[in-house]
Formats: sequence, C-alpha cells, structure tokens
Amino acid sequence: MVKFANEKSVQEFKDLLGGLQKGDKKSKFKDRTDESSATQYFQFYGYLSQQQNMLQDYVRTTTFQRAILDNHGDFVGKVVLDVGAGSGILSFFAVQAGAKHVYAVEGSCMARYCSELIQHNKYQDKITVIKGMIEEVELPEQVDTIISEPMGYMLYNERMLETYIYARKWLKRGGKMFPSQGTLYLAPFSDEGLFQEVCNKANFWYQSFFYGVDLSKLRGEAYAEYLTQPIVDTFDPRHLVARPVKHSTNFLTDSEESLRDIHIDFTFYPHTASQVHGLAFWFDVSFEGSQKTVYLSTSPSEPLTHWYQVRCLIGTPLFARPGQPILGSVTLTSNKRTKLRRQIKRCTWRAARRRSPTRWI
Repeated sequence: MVKFANEKSVQEFKDLLGGLQKGDKKSKFKDRTDESSATQYFQFYGYLSQQQNMLQDYVRTTTFQRAILDNHGDFVGKVVLDVGAGSGILSFFAVQAGAKHVYAVEGSCMARYCSELIQHNKYQDKITVIKGMIEEVELPEQVDTIISEPMGYMLYNERMLETYIYARKWLKRGGKMFPSQGTLYLAPFSDEGLFQEVCNKANFWYQSFFYGVDLSKLRGEAYAEYLTQPIVDTFDPRHLVARPVKHSTNFLTDSEESLRDIHIDFTFYPHTASQVHGLAFWFDVSFEGSQKTVYLSTSPSEPLTHWYQVRCLIGTPLFARPGQPILGSVTLTSNKRTKLRRQIKRCTWRAARRRSPTRWI
C-alpha cells in the first residue's frame, strides 16, 4: 500500500502517472529547457508567497485588470486562454469582462490552488484549469483572446515570452493578445556609489594575510565575477546620462526564435559630462485592445513594480562629454546552463574617435 503525506503529493503522483501514460514524446519546452532549471522554476512559482508578491504589486495587478475591463469588447462572449495562470487572477478578470469561457493553463502545483479559488468563487462553469505546460497540453478549441503575465526582469528573463508566443497556435485569426507588445529600454548611467560598493566587495580578495593565506591571486577573477552579476534594484532617474535606446517585440507577429539571441546596437548622446559606470535596463508592455491601449511601465520615473530595474556595470568607467556619441552593442542570449534565464553575453562600446573600445564580457 502506498501512503502519501498530503493531498499535494497525491496530485503530483497522478500527474506523473499521466505523463507516463502519454509517452515520452519530447515537447518544444523540454527541447529548450534544462530539466533541473524547469523543476526549480515551477517549484518557485508553486509557492503562495510568490503569488502573493505578484498579486500585491498594485501597478501590475490594477493595470492588467484595467486593460481587460476597458477592452471588454475583446472578452464578452469570447473564449480565452490564460497562459501560466498562477493563482488565476487574470482568468477572473476575463470572466469579469464577460468571457464565455477561460482555459487556465498552469504548469506548477499552483494549478490546484487555482482550482480551489475557482470553486470557492463559483466560477467552475466559466474557468477550466489545465495542469501542464502550454507546449504539451491540448485545448478543446481555438481561442479568441490570449492573456498572460510573461515578463521577467529585463523583459526577457525566464524565457516565458517564448512560451507566450508559442501559445499563438491556439489563437484564431484576428485574435487578441494581452499584452500585445513589449519594449526593452537601455541607457547609460553614472553611479559612483554603486560602482565603489561592488569594487569593495571584490577588494576582500586583496588580502595578503587572511588567516595566514594570501588571497590576492584571485582578486581579478572575483572582480570580473561581480561585474557579470546584474543588479536588480531601483534608482533615481537623474543617474541616467542620455536618452534611452529601445528594442521592441511584437507578441502577435514575432517568432520564438527571434527571442533567443537579441542584438541591440546603440548610439547614446550624453546630456552632461560624467563618468559612465554601466547600462540600465527597464521595459514596458502595451495592451492594444479594440477599444483602448493600456500601458504598463517599469521605468525608474514611474511607480515601482516588483520587476524593479536592472543595472549592469562595466569594468572601467567611461568618461562621457556632452553631445559626444557613445556607440556600441548589447547581446542578450539564452543561458545554456540555466536555460530559463537570460544573460548579457557581450557588450562593447566606445566613445567617438576613441581607438580601442571599452569591452565588458
């Protein structure tokens, strides 16, 4: 006789058996995703505390609700797909806007909690929860509208956007996607305090007599390691020294492949003389409905969200003069070790007329 500790364990065992019965056919998701990374990812989003963190993001939650309710014409009497439904909050918004039926697809154990909320709110005739990944499940019909919250840090982190775009296979011709487009912004920043803070962390390895051991041989490697770690925080927009450059992705037309390696050329024109310590990133998304376009922004000049902003430092600060162009490029590529994440692969930039570029890898 097999005994289980709780109901969650029973459900996980049933899901495992169901997967075995379907066979070992490899999905597009499994093709691009390291198994251990996927397990960690779904465990993370299976916690109610993490769902709470997102639900309590006032800007995020109210903007999604407003985008859906203000475009009720795209939902009244429509069949809707909620990709990565989580707690099901977007599915509830779709029903509030008059959706005929919603298919809420969720890959983590949060699917069980989502079902409980639906039954508790007596929406079981309106919302059907499907446990699994959109790349592996089958829907009973095509849908009129797709809703999701697929954005990660720097927009592309976690690679949920590829899953969101894959879901278009279930979208009827002329259907809507909420959100419809995402735009990543990048701009040079000056922040001596942040730069020195990171340098001071690496300076630990300068010690030549740490409990009798000389650590200084590793200081260079430690410094390089700290520089490869993006800093997720918020900052005063006055730290920006030039207007941002942007890169947009249309979720209705762009391909999954276009998101795997993203190359962005930039030319910045500083508006003040200052040391440039790195690049800052943020994003916005638009919900382009039939009745209204609604925007959600994570800009440092807008109210704070749980996405914050992201800053990446360069090893050698670059002195910028007003009006003197700073040219270069950034490449975002899928991380082959943890494929659900994104990383800065290469950034080269230089001041105009400067012979050798400042390079950060």
